[in-house]
Amino acid sequence: MRFRESGRLDTSGVQDRRGGGLGGGRGLAVGGGGLGVVGLIVVVLFQVLGGNGGGGGIPTGGFSGFDAGQGAGRAFDNSELAASCDEVADANTSAECAVVASIDSIQDYWGATLGADYQPADTVFFSDQVQSACGPASSGTGPFYCPGDSLVYIDLSFFDDLQTRFGAEGGAFVNAYVLAHEYGHHVQNLLGINRQVQPGDAGPTSGSVRLELQADCFAGTWADHAETVPDETGQPLIVDITDDDINRALDTAGRIGDDFIQENLGGGRVDEESFTHGSSEQRQRWFSTGYSTGDPSQCDTFATDDLG
Repeated sequence: MRFRESGRLDTSGVQDRRGGGLGGGRGLAVGGGGLGVVGLIVVVLFQVLGGNGGGGGIPTGGFSGFDAGQGAGRAFDNSELAASCDEVADANTSAECAVVASIDSIQDYWGATLGADYQPADTVFFSDQVQSACGPASSGTGPFYCPGDSLVYIDLSFFDDLQTRFGAEGGAFVNAYVLAHEYGHHVQNLLGINRQVQPGDAGPTSGSVRLELQADCFAGTWADHAETVPDETGQPLIVDITDDDINRALDTAGRIGDDFIQENLGGGRVDEESFTHGSSEQRQRWFSTGYSTGDPSQCDTFATDDLG
């Protein structure tokens, strides 16, 4: 993936809270410090149950014993990020700046697609631990979207984990796919789609799986338009997405399917009844559906009996 060489990069869509944490304590580790099966389950619980109906409630089986409002709206300082990611061209040499540019592109796409129905959401960069309206989380939770505060959260070290623990090929477009998936959850929250999912829902055709597959599909629709969606200058931030980029995203989708994780990073046994994100094949299929059609209306995983 390649970004244009001209113009300024907008870092206002990021809250850089790295070096912060929970303030009063170490918090609660999730998934043994890495994004294993438990971590993924907690992630989807955050995404689905953390703020249905606009609240910041605590999901059953998730974190407990804390004030969900603690730390909300904490201060952040973007000056260092803004200095290092000043020009759009910086995204071609810095993985961090590429993430910033990708977030801008993703939000430009959804703003153009949904119009007045789209409300921008910041992404929070954190290290080790963070407090969200859905409760505290650690790096082991992996990237997540919290409906309670309409923010995407990510420790950028997750992109290294994708390669070292999951065996993914990685790259700037893979990182963008991860963020586009999380912004897919933001779109679901804005449109009320996530309210179709019941707490604790799991299984191969569950609402949780449908929600995740739709977010993959939404990520694919962004990818289809990424080279043409303009920013405030009228020009697209991204000028080239290659077949290799798409193949790397599909490779990653295959490595974060429930079956792959259970078999390779869990106990070795695949239990479809515990699925919350969908199989590797399903995740690849729905990203491909979004990418091939470029049409979010083709992503209605709740209206089909054939999830793949």
